[in-house]
Amino acid sequence: MQSVIEYFFALNSPWSYLGNARLTAIAARHAVPVAVRPIKLGAIFAETGGVPLAKRSAERQAYRLLELQRWSRYLDLPLILEPNYFPVDETAAAHLVIAAESAGFDALGLARAIGAALWNRNQNIADWAVLDETALEVGIDAEDLRRRFSSEELGEMHDANTCAGLAKGIFGAPSYVLDGELFWGQDRLEFLERALADGNNAPIR
Repeated sequence: MQSVIEYFFALNSPWSYLGNARLTAIAARHAVPVAVRPIKLGAIFAETGGVPLAKRSAERQAYRLLELQRWSRYLDLPLILEPNYFPVDETAAAHLVIAAESAGFDALGLARAIGAALWNRNQNIADWAVLDETALEVGIDAEDLRRRFSSEELGEMHDANTCAGLAKGIFGAPSYVLDGELFWGQDRLEFLERALADGNNAPIR
């Protein structure tokens, strides 16, 4: 059976944005499909003891900005540290990605484009005008997807992704699961690729 990378992420997460392009490249190099799974990060935190950004200490918040700046420079990937529309209600954007995945479109590319809209272009990804334009960048007709899937159906799939992530031990975003082994954070993508290259994906116990 072919391996699949399960990608659990939140569009509000700059770390998900920073890792998306590298995940895409890794999956292409190893010819491994990616199951794109937007999650409700707040619900994940509530179940696993995570602390929302606004409730973290000033020291932790300052260090987060420093690390984001370091990674942005290291990856040569422009990133606005404090965009105008953050935090943003990402429900509509996440549902659009879920619809794209369900319809067999490039959901990973769409997630990357939406991430760039928020973290690079300082746009409001809760605005359907922004989402429509962003989807067209990757050849996706967002209006067509809205006709094909109801908000209730997409909400159920969003919840199911979140529950699936919790069942697999997810506690933050982005997280990648390969053959049962969890890799948390875009800074663990090298280990994910090593696992793919080695072909030894048995989880460490």
